[in-house]
Amino acid sequence: MTSEQKGRVALVTGGNRGIGLEIARQLAGHGHHVILGARNKASGEASAAGLGKLGHSSSAVELDVTDPDSVQRAVTTAIEQFGRIDVLVNNAGIAIDGPEHVPSDPGFAKIRQTLDTNLFGAWACAAAVLPHMRAAGYGRIVNLTSNMASLGLTADAESPAYRISKAALNMLTVVLAAEVRSEGILVNAASPGYTRTDMSPKATRSVEDGADTPVWLATLPSDGPSGGYFFERSVLPW
Repeated sequence: MTSEQKGRVALVTGGNRGIGLEIARQLAGHGHHVILGARNKASGEASAAGLGKLGHSSSAVELDVTDPDSVQRAVTTAIEQFGRIDVLVNNAGIAIDGPEHVPSDPGFAKIRQTLDTNLFGAWACAAAVLPHMRAAGYGRIVNLTSNMASLGLTADAESPAYRISKAALNMLTVVLAAEVRSEGILVNAASPGYTRTDMSPKATRSVEDGADTPVWLATLPSDGPSGGYFFERSVLPW
């Protein structure tokens, strides 16, 4: 823990389980108060209580990233309670298409649902916290993306909705970083890799490893990178 990190407040969307909860745990270990954003507030509160039993400072807020009113309420609540949001980790996401969903036979309902969560949800959360980060002259925004969003690494047609949503999130990362570069706010995209969670139970990568790069980006010093796309603390090809 460094003095620069102690006392920071971090909002982690989808923070009640999986990678989001592990990101929150690791950030709490850096001295942050972590706010777990969860669609089900009771689930978020139970997870926050679990972190509290480990000696971490944590709380929960009801947050559905697909509902703009819910996003605004969550951010307003956090500001009223803690006076600041230093870190936003856009972790909430869905992966609801797979090998059977090919781009030549698009399931547009599934595509729209994926974009609504993975892209528009993250965008809404970033827009909601940025005025507070700007006022403080400090902010870290980390967008959880995927190796599957890399144009350079893609060689198959699998999961087009998921891939496209995360590739679009990468572009949001770049343009947002360019806008706030001079305001003390760093914006980066982090791939956790194929990590074992409820969304990918067959994966072998641990949540501890999956959370490492997002937490690294969330705790960067002022001269850290911005507008980058990272996996295992190394740059991924766009």
